Amino acid sequence: MRKRFLFPCCWLFCCLCCLFSCTEKKQDRTIERAFYYWRSNFDLNQTEKDVLQQQQVKTLYIKYFDVDWDNARQEPVPVAKLTSSQPTLPAGINIIPTVFITNTCILHLKPAAAAALAQKISTLVDDLSAQHNFKNIPEIQVDCDWTAATKDAYFALVRSIKPLQKKTLSVTIRLHQVKYVTGSGIPPADRGMLMCYNMGNLKNPATKNSIIETAELKKYIGALSAYPLDLDIALPLFEWKVLFRNNAYKGLVQYLPSGVFDRSFATHTGNRYTLLQDTLLNGYELKKGDVLRDERSDYEAVFVSAQTVGKKLRNTRLRVSFYQLDSVLLEKYTPHELETIYNNLR
Repeated sequence: MRKRFLFPCCWLFCCLCCLFSCTEKKQDRTIERAFYYWRSNFDLNQTEKDVLQQQQVKTLYIKYFDVDWDNARQEPVPVAKLTSSQPTLPAGINIIPTVFITNTCILHLKPAAAAALAQKISTLVDDLSAQHNFKNIPEIQVDCDWTAATKDAYFALVRSIKPLQKKTLSVTIRLHQVKYVTGSGIPPADRGMLMCYNMGNLKNPATKNSIIETAELKKYIGALSAYPLDLDIALPLFEWKVLFRNNAYKGLVQYLPSGVFDRSFATHTGNRYTLLQDTLLNGYELKKGDVLRDERSDYEAVFVSAQTVGKKLRNTRLRVSFYQLDSVLLEKYTPHELETIYNNLR
């Protein structure tokens, strides 16, 4: 009788051992918390300092300057250089200088001129770090929405910057650059920051929310786990209104509360407001018939999108950065919501 139960018992024992063994080997992903600071004047208010402390954030990506093409001079020029009303960082915060380079600039840049531009960028980064007393910088980041047509010049620039800085060099990666990797190429950097927002067609009147839509996100990340560059992720904490006039895109309207439309001069359907008369709102001249599409990164959408991307990433160490550190925008999210998004990626 005992022999009759020997095989099932052994089989059950082996299964349990295997289960516990697999459980013991599974480790939580290490999450490093970060924020982007994208204003041209560095000046943290108390709300922003409190958020950094509450969320135990140790890293700030600070935009140092933009590089754009000057048609008159026929050369790249730095614009919107960082100024500072607050010369010191909160204790325990490391900064990563970030340089935004327009695709227009790269379109005009010949690969042979990349080394000279890299030297100018590197020198200005060092000068601004010294000017603002930012020390012990572990990394710099280059932000550019390059295309298949500009990748050669852009990659040459990235290669030229790396030996000048002698530290970790990261670059931003858009979703389309992950999906169409054959045409976009892999940038010659140490790490990438996957920008998990601005995924819809902003200028299309039919788009529901160009900032973040999980269904749209899924279209881009099917092969994300095979991307050869280690990736961190950036998630959106911002909103704007997209202005259309005669069904044509006219620009972005920012820092305009939705409550201002709760009057008689606009109709409201879904996330769209249609103006019933000409009006001036917060300095914006709006015309009768204009349509404003109200776009925002709601907590639920950010949470689900983060979860969706997190399942595709192979990293055991992941830096998660919110865009952006701004007290007006942060009022829309509770500390618990931010904490939950961070923890959801473990």
